[in-house]
Amino acid sequence: MATRVTPGIKERVTGLVSAEFLTEAIWLRRLILRELQALSSQDALPRHGGASSPPVRGPCSRRREPTSGLYVRLHGDDRLRLHERAAARGMASATYVSVLVRSHLRSLAPLPKDELVALKQAVSALGAMGRNLNQIARAANQGARVGAVGHEEFRAILKICEALRDHIKGLIKANGASWSAGHAEPSD
Repeated sequence: MATRVTPGIKERVTGLVSAEFLTEAIWLRRLILRELQALSSQDALPRHGGASSPPVRGPCSRRREPTSGLYVRLHGDDRLRLHERAAARGMASATYVSVLVRSHLRSLAPLPKDELVALKQAVSALGAMGRNLNQIARAANQGARVGAVGHEEFRAILKICEALRDHIKGLIKANGASWSAGHAEPSD
């Protein structure tokens, strides 16, 4: 199918399709399908083989496999931002978009592998410190001499543990916020 229109109509259509991030062909197909559906609902057109009228959305409404591909058009500056944000997370752009869409659809705040590894290492370090403190406390309770460890050292260790805990909480909070805002806020 092909048609010619005035430059004014062409300009209006170009403005409409760019505002909706569509191509002219997709916009025209939707328009045709909408008109055919309206006509078939008035029984103006006979239905071929008794089939129902075509869907208004065209091929987008077909069922797809759970892991099928999806193609998205982006403006140049949006694509640059996408690459920057994906690189900041250590992810490929397509993976970042996939995780971002999934997190939005399911209200999740995922942790990329690198961030998860860092948090696991921090938790492991806290666990090791806890075991050491437990051994020192057990020895002190049994009356053994604990060396040069006194109240001030225990207070310092406690402050370190509390600071690490608060830092991890902050990381988790920043991670959740970054998925909804699209980027992490710089820390003060």
